[in-house]
Amino acid sequence: MRAIILAGGKGTRLKPYTYVLPKPLVPVGEKPILAILVEQLKQNGIKELTFCVNHMAELIMAYFGDGKKMGVKINYSREEKPLGTIGPLKLIKNLPEHFLLMNGDLLTDLDFTKLYDYHIANPALVTVGTYNRNVAIDFGVMTVKDNLVNGFVEKPTYNYSVSMGVYVFRKEVLDYVPDDRSFGFDQLMLQLIHDKKKINAFPFEGYWLDIGRPEDFERANKDIESWRIP
Repeated sequence: MRAIILAGGKGTRLKPYTYVLPKPLVPVGEKPILAILVEQLKQNGIKELTFCVNHMAELIMAYFGDGKKMGVKINYSREEKPLGTIGPLKLIKNLPEHFLLMNGDLLTDLDFTKLYDYHIANPALVTVGTYNRNVAIDFGVMTVKDNLVNGFVEKPTYNYSVSMGVYVFRKEVLDYVPDDRSFGFDQLMLQLIHDKKKINAFPFEGYWLDIGRPEDFERANKDIESWRIP
């Protein structure tokens, strides 16, 4: 198995923590977010990693080097301009037939091997790790038709199946990715759905946190005190 890790974003939503550090190097507990993820991948038997880097790439490359000190092999794909979440894949020349792709700013106890094995056993262009997330609305929600209110719910909570930012791709998916321009996961999903291509969902019920905002970062640092991770 090989993992491609997206580590090129500016971490705008996580300011002020990202003023001096790229988001993957922001520490959770005693280690950078990305270092925790690398150690988890290693424990899952995934020791060949490619980091897609752009913003503050030199700091990430200086910290991880070739990965030898962590017992893995790390190489880098450097974007000259931001290419979104999926666009950077077109810069990597030696991708295997199936590979893991994930954001470099997530905290989870997902078994990456199980996700990969599910993808192999259930052939599809993409397998998406999914998580059930409850979203509370702090307002009364109305349904309106022809300027008339025909329904009302006070402060409802809705349940959604959201993407975890962890995927397994078949290499053929690159046929849908344009060269040398920004292309996001949302654009890819809409194109594959439009073309009626098979996309697997891999529901996960364990621990998952996307560390995108200061409140997420604060929660991660609280959770890590009681959660056993590498």
